[in-house]
Order: sequence, then C-alpha cells, then structure tokens
Amino acid sequence: MKKIPFLLAMTMLAGGAFAQKQTGGWTNLFDGKTLDGWKKLSGNAEYTIENNSITGITSLNTPNTFLVTEKEFGDFVLELEVLMEDTTSNSGIQFRSHLNPEGNNGKGRVYGYQFEIDPSARRWSGGIYDEARRDWLYPLDLNPAAKTAFKNGQFNKVRIECIGHDLRTWVNGIATAHVVDTFDASGFIALQVHSIGKPEQAGKKIFWKNIRIKTSGLKPSPASKTTYVVNTIPNNLSAAEKQAGYNMLFDGASTKGWKGAYKPGFPDKGWEVKDGSLNVMAASGAESTNGGDIVTTKQYGAFDLSFQFRLTTGANSGLKYFVTLTENNPGSAIGLEYQVLDDKVHPDAKMGRDGNRTMSSLYDLIAAKKSDRFVRPPGQWNYARVIVYPNNHVEHYLNGIKVLEYERGSQAFRDLVAISKYKKWTNFGEAKTGYILLQDHGNDVSYRSIKIKELK
Repeated sequence: MKKIPFLLAMTMLAGGAFAQKQTGGWTNLFDGKTLDGWKKLSGNAEYTIENNSITGITSLNTPNTFLVTEKEFGDFVLELEVLMEDTTSNSGIQFRSHLNPEGNNGKGRVYGYQFEIDPSARRWSGGIYDEARRDWLYPLDLNPAAKTAFKNGQFNKVRIECIGHDLRTWVNGIATAHVVDTFDASGFIALQVHSIGKPEQAGKKIFWKNIRIKTSGLKPSPASKTTYVVNTIPNNLSAAEKQAGYNMLFDGASTKGWKGAYKPGFPDKGWEVKDGSLNVMAASGAESTNGGDIVTTKQYGAFDLSFQFRLTTGANSGLKYFVTLTENNPGSAIGLEYQVLDDKVHPDAKMGRDGNRTMSSLYDLIAAKKSDRFVRPPGQWNYARVIVYPNNHVEHYLNGIKVLEYERGSQAFRDLVAISKYKKWTNFGEAKTGYILLQDHGNDVSYRSIKIKELK
C-alpha cells in the first residue's frame, strides 16, 4: 500500500479552505497539489503546479497577472520560497493588497504593498513597492548590504512580517527592508507574473513553494540597528528608529531646536509652523531677505539625516550642512547644500555646470543623477537623505535612490570647489562639525520629518 506523506495526511481541504494549522501556529496556504484557496486576477498569464510548486508562466500582451488568496489577512508572518528563471524581468509577492475592479479597462487592477523579486543586475529583491499606487516605498539602494541576499538559479527563502504599521522583509535570513506605514491594515496575498514586452521573455517560469502563514501569537523579530527605516508617518520616530539612535530635529509643533542664522533666537517673520510642517513663507524670491535662514542650535559631525520637503511651483530652497556661520556672508549662510528646487521651472536648474544646481545635487559642485520617475512634483512630498560617514564619505538620496556620493576634503572635492562659487572660502565644506541649515530663498517651501542619527 502506498504511504501517504505526513503533511498530506494532515491536510484538510473543504470548500476552497486552506490546510489546517500546523505545529507552531502556522497555516499552509498551498497544499502542493491544487490551487484551492487562490484565484487569478487582472491578467492572462498562466498558473499551474510543477514539482509541488505554484508555477507562474509569463505571457505576451497581458497586463500584470496575480494569483490571489481568497482570504484577506491583517497582521501576519508569511514565509515561502521562490525561484525565478528570467533574470531580465521581475516579479513580486503582494500583501495587504486589494483589487480596483475598474482598472485595466474593467479587467481589474491589483494594488498595494509588494515584496519585490528582482533577479536583474539592479538587485532590489526584498524591497517594498506600492503596486499601482505610490510606486517605490523602499528601493534597496537604502540597504545596499542586502542586495546580494537573493541568489539566482535557486530557491530563496522569503519572510514578510506585517505587525501593526511595521512592514518588514527578509531574504535568506538577511533583513532587507523596513517600512512604517498606515495605508493598509489588511488585504489579500498574491503571487505576481509581471507583464513582459519582448517575445524572448515569454514562457519563462516563476516558482513558489512551502507557502505558510502565522496570524496569531505574533512576536516581531528583533529589530536590526543597521536596516534603515522608511517611516511615512509625519514627524514620527518608530520604536526601531529610537532603538537605532535617531532623534527628531523638528517636533511638528514648534521651532524648538532651531534659531535664525546670525540671530540669537528664531526669526519673528518669514517662517511658520502649520499642519505639522515647518514652512518658509513666500516673499521676493531672494536669498535670506525675509525671515532669513534657520539653523539647528546644535552642531553635528558625522550623521545620517532624513527629511521631507514639499515645493510649490518654481520654488527654491535647500538644506545645508557643516554650516559654521563664520563667513558672515550677506546672503544665505555658507555650507554644503542639498539642493531643493523645482527643476522644471526655476532658472537656477539651468545654471552652474552640467546640472549641478538641480534638485538633490550638491549645489554648484556635483549633479544628482536621477530619473523623472523618482522626482515628485510640486505639491507632493519628496523624501531626502544625507549620510556623512565618519571617514568623510558623503551620500545624497532622493526618494530612496542614491543620486550622488563624494569624499569630503579629498583632492577631487577641492578641485570642484576651486571652480565653484565657493572658491573664495578657505577649506570650504571641511569643518569638523557644523549646523544643519534650512534656507530661506523667498519661496514657499515646506519641511517635515527631519530626523538625525549621529554616527561614530
């Protein structure tokens, strides 16, 4: 008599229900033999079963296709294994996701959080994407050490934790992404076959197996102090950020911790705190002629600084670092500047050299390398990050993408200073410590979620 495998013997399938709970509170979402408990949405790619794996097969002339759980889940831990044949395309695992039935000309469009599967040279597997809604929440540029976690040509172990507002991912045991977000408290899980545009990509397979979920008795995995957290809640520090050593530079309600540049206190005009934002008020469009620049009351050396900014059409501002206030410059105070600018309208974007005055550039020194996809227009919030390492290596990020890097104080840096507007200041940008500055350029610009971690 043929023996029935133990796990199969423990399986109970009725009316499309998933397998019963296994040891440790886990529930199998796939029985290894059927697609009971799943349904296909949005596209026409094929899903079948091969070697105890759900197998998605790419197809031309169809939008993204999703195999979706019939049940929705709120808080959970999901584990599975995935293998992808094609290394020129990508796939994903949706979680807390939904269907817009009117999307794709009435065929329906899936939207929501997605665990990225990216075997290409970009290597963003484990990043978090917001399918058909906000685009990238956590590109893996934010965690470069995790880019090598996904291995092509083999099954990779995936773990997704959704507990409250914390969304966390792992690939082969390596922490890859951490997002704190409030958009979705529950939704379905889905396996994506991405649309393709080339005939040679048709017929490629993606395999998912050993899919299991736990929904009760959940305990978050220990927080990683080295995994950067994208926190979309304004002016908020998550537990993980606090544990990692981040502090708020703006509390969302007051000007505490800030003062006017060259002034003993905060400016009595030109700035306001409103609706959780620190706002530069519009004036003449000139540098520091209204309220003037503001600076932190504390100086910083090496740090990891994040902030959000929102432009109005044609606006100009900037965040400066290593500001010493020793130059007594009649306009804006002097320092290394992360440019905040409406590139499409403000004339400064076409000045300087090779775009080195555009958004997120090191102003007048190094141009930011960015695509329009990762630039949010006036009226929307952009996420910025500046890291100054203890060894003086510096990086600028825009909406999760690293757009430039340089070595502060290097010969290459000094050569750039020598042909810039800063050449008249000795040792420009090389101070050991300095203030963080927000620039008044006479345009309406808003800042929030300004947070910093000092690096040792």
